Amino acid sequence: MVFNSVHFLVFFQIVLIVYWSLRRSTALRIGFLLAASYYFYMSWNVAYASLILGSTLLDFFVARAMHSSANQPRRRLLLLSSLTGNLGVLFVFKYYNFFVTNVANVTGWGGEAGGSGLHALLLPIGISFYTFQTLSYTIDVYRGRLIPERSFLKFALFVSFFPQLVAGPIVRSSHFLPQLEREPRFDDRAAESGLARVLLGLFKKICIADVLGTALVDPVFADPAACSSSILLLSMYGYAFQIYYDFSGYSDIAIGAARMLGFDLPVNFNRPYLATSVGDFWRRWHISLSTWLRDYLYISLGGSRGSAWKTARNLAIVMLLGGLWHGAAWGFVIWGALHGILLGAGRLFKHTTEINPDRPGQAVSSRVARVVVTFHLAAACFVIFRAEDFSTAVAYYTSLLSFGPGTSPVNVSALALASLLLGATLELAPRGLLAMIARAYVSVPSAVQGGIVTGCLLLFAAVGGRNTPFIYFQF
Repeated sequence: MVFNSVHFLVFFQIVLIVYWSLRRSTALRIGFLLAASYYFYMSWNVAYASLILGSTLLDFFVARAMHSSANQPRRRLLLLSSLTGNLGVLFVFKYYNFFVTNVANVTGWGGEAGGSGLHALLLPIGISFYTFQTLSYTIDVYRGRLIPERSFLKFALFVSFFPQLVAGPIVRSSHFLPQLEREPRFDDRAAESGLARVLLGLFKKICIADVLGTALVDPVFADPAACSSSILLLSMYGYAFQIYYDFSGYSDIAIGAARMLGFDLPVNFNRPYLATSVGDFWRRWHISLSTWLRDYLYISLGGSRGSAWKTARNLAIVMLLGGLWHGAAWGFVIWGALHGILLGAGRLFKHTTEINPDRPGQAVSSRVARVVVTFHLAAACFVIFRAEDFSTAVAYYTSLLSFGPGTSPVNVSALALASLLLGATLELAPRGLLAMIARAYVSVPSAVQGGIVTGCLLLFAAVGGRNTPFIYFQF
């Protein structure tokens, strides 16, 4: 079930009605929302819901055992069991074939590309997200920063809450679980602003991301060697905005749907293409993942406590693993490595020159220049992220830098250009514009709101209609 489908529209309306009718009974309310979340996931694959349940059971009881034990070696062993269980399942489904194939290519073991050693298991959607979510819980309990949840139902809902289950934001238990302790009160304004956020997310997905993918990015990446440099440059911009609005659109829908149910989810994007450095970019892009990597990996490696060189090394390692988190392919690894190199180089530059590229009060011309450079670095790195294989990425970069006319018949349609321009305009718009539009939507009469919603749905049906999955479903 995807957000941009009639199935979800009907499902969510039923959930809203039943959930709010049960609001006075904590057990019934949470039990129903848990059942709805499992139904949401099982509409894709029934059997794979057992993986979420297994992870939930493991971390619920491991956390309770760690908290009740004063024996440090035993607590370490319990934490290791959580790490091994969760990451082991993630490895089998997501990385095993990649590992076996590359070992076979290097050593010849198992025949060509691993031969019969490969499995044919589907990659469970959302597995990277809920794995990191449950691991943050057990690590926080181990560090003494969190008291384990006593209610299994509440903890299970934290792991499987359907608005953000498949593609985030990655929610911390310290943020979500306290919200289950209070009786929800239906707030018209909150529900209406949540609906506005959902409509914004659908607009980003259907009218910008999907249009850019279909009309520009997909045709060009199918044969980049035949395209002109100008077309390749536009396609590079197109994919940068496609993946941004696809992913931030999902986050907006998740945040808005949760708000309509009385929950608050953290913001996952903060205008990343206005960043003034690569470090600033990662403080604005996929915030829930970047802060997770900072708190549970970067700090564990030593963070910035050592020399500038050690800090740069830690950043490079974290981003390399962050790239691998996105998928079992060398393109993701190289993408993460490139960002690690850029982050490390930026930290060394800042240490050596004592120049802070993100300092407040800098001249407008200097800020604009830094934004332009940072955007192009991010967009250029996304080419290898999008390419099907390494040879496609090489062909893309080579043709882009050749400044040749190309032989491909691919033409950029007016619709693609309009979507690209719209995406750039939304990013450059004043910070409070979207919030102002949301407030205006909430303030108009219900009949007008209904007309706006109907108009949006008709627009989405006209422009979309293919229920294209969100890009981050594959991660």
